[in-house]
Amino acid sequence: MTRPTTAPKPAIDAGLVRASGVMAIGTLASRVTGFLRTAVLAAALGSGELADAYNVPNAAPNALYDLLLGGILTSVVVPLLVRATKQDADGGEKYAQRLLSAVAVFLGFCSLLAVLGAPWIVELYAHRFAGQQRELGVFFARFFLPQIFFYGLAATIGAILNTRGRFAAPMWTPVINNLVLIATGSLFIAMSTGHATTKLSTGEQLLLGIGTTAGVALQTLALLPSLRACGFRWRLRFDWRGLGLGEIARLAGWVLVYVVVNQIAFAVVTNLAAAAGRVAAAHHVGHGDSYAAYSYAYQVFQLPYAIVAVSVVTALLPRMSAHAVDARIDALRADLSTGMRLSGVAVVPAAVGFIALAPEISALVFAHRNTSPADARYIGWILAAFATGLVPFCLFQLLTRAFYALRDTRTPALLNAVATAINIVADFAFYALLPPGSRDIGLAFGFALSYWLGGWLLARAARIRLRGLDSRRVLQTYTRLLVASTCGGLVAFGLARLVHFVLGEGFAANVVALVAGLGIGCGIFGTLTVRMRVREATDLLTAVLGRFRP
Repeated sequence: MTRPTTAPKPAIDAGLVRASGVMAIGTLASRVTGFLRTAVLAAALGSGELADAYNVPNAAPNALYDLLLGGILTSVVVPLLVRATKQDADGGEKYAQRLLSAVAVFLGFCSLLAVLGAPWIVELYAHRFAGQQRELGVFFARFFLPQIFFYGLAATIGAILNTRGRFAAPMWTPVINNLVLIATGSLFIAMSTGHATTKLSTGEQLLLGIGTTAGVALQTLALLPSLRACGFRWRLRFDWRGLGLGEIARLAGWVLVYVVVNQIAFAVVTNLAAAAGRVAAAHHVGHGDSYAAYSYAYQVFQLPYAIVAVSVVTALLPRMSAHAVDARIDALRADLSTGMRLSGVAVVPAAVGFIALAPEISALVFAHRNTSPADARYIGWILAAFATGLVPFCLFQLLTRAFYALRDTRTPALLNAVATAINIVADFAFYALLPPGSRDIGLAFGFALSYWLGGWLLARAARIRLRGLDSRRVLQTYTRLLVASTCGGLVAFGLARLVHFVLGEGFAANVVALVAGLGIGCGIFGTLTVRMRVREATDLLTAVLGRFRP
């Protein structure tokens, strides 16, 4: 008698893979369009004073939202929503209504105050701005700061959807924002002529100001149909005592410390990068430092993390929070192990690929119109510096969410403060030691260094708290991924250099180098992951491809 054959057991939880696969597809669409958005804005604004006058105030709403409420919404609120869903007789409906109402009222008031204080906010993040650049920065800030309200509303709606098992909409709606910004940047290119300068007409200023914030508003409004589809009806409620504000305040205290520390580091980076841009311009460096160049490289750096790792984190937090409520530490540890291994499938090869092909990637994306080939290549070197910290950056975010699921906000806050202090010290040291025209690269290395240290400290703390981290399986997976990625990356790097040796520089050479390098490099990576039996890679690929099958 023969035994029936059975399919091999997946290396990771199938439900988590499916949820992550759904979100990964939506995030891929949003990030691809975000990639195009960044390229269009770089072509429209360049990477000099005009780009900084736009990008610094456009980053301020995100920073202030994180400071006011963002850290609390991403750390404290999801576990509390999960608990209300499990314990309240109405499945947490009234609790979610109170939460959404409180967030809307609070952030609406804060947005109004921020608009009134726009000159001081610009001064905080870019005190070296002067003259027309400062005036333009303040003008944009008054249009951009209302985004604080929409960011908070979107994050809260997304948390409510996630606790109800709806993951797709929050990952897809950023596409709307990106399309609006692509249209805004394209119209600006059509309206403007010549080199990008801070001397803009009133129509050009209004186009950038209104178009940028309209994209964020439409992205938020697009979530409302999904909220209704999952059976949630939002009623404006003011009985906020039922929110458990005391517990939120207790947990949020350390989250606030975490966020404040990050905002100090952000303010240091923006000021140093903007100052480096002015110094580089004064020294007539062919490729200039600027906050815009740093920001463009950072947005590309986050692409692989956002496509897979954010999807994994979003799917994991409600699950880990439910395990924490039930005191199932073993299940929480298993989910964290799954998240780290699943994320590694994306971030390990991406880090190697960025280092191998960063100049070609940035030249292809950014070397258009007002961004010169030299500026684009420099953005590539900043990207390569960022890429050295991609793996610890991803692991740090996952480990932090594990502590949040346990409703421990103190440990991540304290360890993040140590890592951020190292980041700030490293940034000032690199700024002082490096010559004009290379200081942004140093700032990116300082960022990477801080996450290597922070990730190591947080992993040690998590190993103690969770009685282990399944370290053997995680290290085994990452070692195999690193070997496969390095082999593919070395071949991709060599092919790119060969293509440039034969064809020289230029758009066509960059396209051929990228196609050849990525195509053959990815083929080698895929073959080796199969040969080395990296089951996480095949399980994730199967889940994603399954979304396209009938």
